[in-house]
Amino acid sequence: MLGSERGVVEEWLSEFKSLPETHIPSYAGSLHLKKSLVPALYRVIQDPDNELLEPVCHQLFELYRSSEDRLRRFTLQFLPELVWVYLRVTASRDRQSNGCIEALLLGIYNLEIVDKDGNSKILSFTIPSLSKPSVYHEPSSLGSIALTESALCQHDLIRVVYSGLHPQRETFTAQNRFEVLCFLMLCYNSAVVYMPLSSYQSVCRMSSRLCVCGFPRQQQKLWREQSNRVLLDPEFMVQMLTAVYHAIYNGEWEMGREALEDILYRAQLELYSQPLLLANAMKNSLPESAPDEPRGRKVLQVEVTPTISRISISAITTASIRRHRWKREGKSEVKAQKLQGNLPSWIQVGERGRHPEHRGLRRRFPLDVYPPNLSPTRPLPLAFPQLEGDFSDVPILATSALPQSILTHPVFETLSHLPFYYQTNAIFHLTGKWKSRLFWV
Repeated sequence: MLGSERGVVEEWLSEFKSLPETHIPSYAGSLHLKKSLVPALYRVIQDPDNELLEPVCHQLFELYRSSEDRLRRFTLQFLPELVWVYLRVTASRDRQSNGCIEALLLGIYNLEIVDKDGNSKILSFTIPSLSKPSVYHEPSSLGSIALTESALCQHDLIRVVYSGLHPQRETFTAQNRFEVLCFLMLCYNSAVVYMPLSSYQSVCRMSSRLCVCGFPRQQQKLWREQSNRVLLDPEFMVQMLTAVYHAIYNGEWEMGREALEDILYRAQLELYSQPLLLANAMKNSLPESAPDEPRGRKVLQVEVTPTISRISISAITTASIRRHRWKREGKSEVKAQKLQGNLPSWIQVGERGRHPEHRGLRRRFPLDVYPPNLSPTRPLPLAFPQLEGDFSDVPILATSALPQSILTHPVFETLSHLPFYYQTNAIFHLTGKWKSRLFWV
């Protein structure tokens, strides 16, 4: 750490201690003007052995305890770096140099879970409507469902989920570590639109390093500092993806995409379903190049997935199945009428009512063909699959029209007692004719 950076940090520490209560709002407004302060504080946080780390953590906690929102956001911008250093040191089992950062994280957590009166907070979350686009779906692909959801939103029938009653924590354990860290990242994401560019860079660095440390992918990075593998929780990875997604569209296109790939890499190794789903949805919705919008806008532009016929336009119901069946039967009748006009000379069409024993039944196919040795007055064999109902315009195979070589062929004589479907295939192979003109379903 340079001497000038050390002097900036020491001046900041002494300045706030002597600040009267009435000057806190003006101090909060001028804090962002100190351009050299934030990089110097990052240098202190990144070095667990720095002697200024403990007073800096105490000062950041005092700022977070104040009633000024701008001071709270100033502390919150360092949260990704604090989480990274804490998890890295925890993985190295060096608990002695981790005490002040652990105390700061627990202090922020215990402040956030209660309100001003000391009662436990109950957080409410509004479930978004399906009529609005997201990285998971397009509302235009949902048909009438989107209209129904839109109508519900207009009538204020919005579903709300409540979460709260988080217990206070005095120390970190293996069981509650990621419960606390997930809640802290949730607080960070709720104020991510107010974070500076340096905080977006920090959250991208944290995500990449936590996901690849201890894995072969770490050797591909420009930074190759040796770190042990860090255990991650799927809920925590989802919170990281939320912060990275905002950073991608607000000035950190390259670092954000790299962090997204690293999170996806770790989720694939761990087989975490939730991070896999969100990371793939984010990756598939990204444009090919960086968005041209100015960073000062600070708005997440939802890039919906390309319009590809991946899902049905309308929901599958009993009525839709019935309509599909009617369309299919209509096409079959039109196909049968065209087929009757193109039948060869040795196919004849029978008359209606030739088989009274099959009257009153429903006919599945518009064209049925009899074997040449089957009398029109005899009932059809039970193995004939096409017959299921009332017959009209039934084609009859005229044996007199067939060549003598076909009628006397042993294959044809063997198949003469079988349905016409098999006889037709035999004729196709024997003559090579009409193979491309007839097709029986």
